[in-house]
Amino acid sequence: MNDKQLNKKNLEQLGKFISFICVATMAVGALVIIYFVASKGLATFFVNKVSIWSFLSGQDWQPSKLDGGGHPLVGALPMIAGSFGVTLLAALIATPLAIGAAIFMVEISPKFGKRVLQPVIELLIGIPSVVYGLIGLTIIVPVMRHWFGGTGFGIAAGTVVLTVMILPTVTSLAVDAITAVPRHYREASLALGATRWQTISGVVLKSARSGLLTALVFGMARAFGEALAVQMVIGNAAIMPTSLVEPASTLTSILTMSMGNTIPGQLENNVLWSLALVLLLMSLFFIIVVRLIGKRGSIK
Repeated sequence: MNDKQLNKKNLEQLGKFISFICVATMAVGALVIIYFVASKGLATFFVNKVSIWSFLSGQDWQPSKLDGGGHPLVGALPMIAGSFGVTLLAALIATPLAIGAAIFMVEISPKFGKRVLQPVIELLIGIPSVVYGLIGLTIIVPVMRHWFGGTGFGIAAGTVVLTVMILPTVTSLAVDAITAVPRHYREASLALGATRWQTISGVVLKSARSGLLTALVFGMARAFGEALAVQMVIGNAAIMPTSLVEPASTLTSILTMSMGNTIPGQLENNVLWSLALVLLLMSLFFIIVVRLIGKRGSIK
């Protein structure tokens, strides 16, 4: 083996070592975060002796007070319901809009979509969440107040803001999924006498189903974990939501509002970490769903 081959081999080994260090660092960092959040979140149940069932099903959120039996009032159900409410509603609204926009950009007018719509989508993705929150606070909340009465804050306002926020992300991923469908699928469908719409609905969308589901799950993951924009328009009332136009709260809004006002190690701080643990578990759930969808798509 000459010196040139030896240098190439050394460089290859060095590249593998650096890649391994990078991957190991990310893996260790993820495990440390999971351990830290889990240890803090589980302290509510093992140190403060709060029942897991009462935490998940209780509807009264007043960590500094006790009920008649001497148990702290740490019911997280209102925040969990609020988080799922705004996430599911935003996904229901954004998904058909995103798929329709993706179909237009790829199948109907690809030149216009690539030159005009694609830059617009990229611009919307890069806008900070606080800007969306300010727009919602300035426009959406007054509109809700005018049409439905009350304060204007609530799940409806949060849903509108989250829909606008996740729409560019879902659209971009949907465009990638539809673009990945082989061109000969379309040509074969058209050669058999199918119309353009029959080809899109019966061939393209079915072939891109795994990618479209992945786009939906990613959009829901972002909506579920969004904090600042939702906090600015939802009202931040830790009560069980009974209407879309009444103040409510989410896991993230309560966390951002309360974490800086508690003492580490105390019950008020531990229950906030328990809310963070719920968020983490939901994030892991979304990741698992995405991997299952991707594995199913690759098998096909």
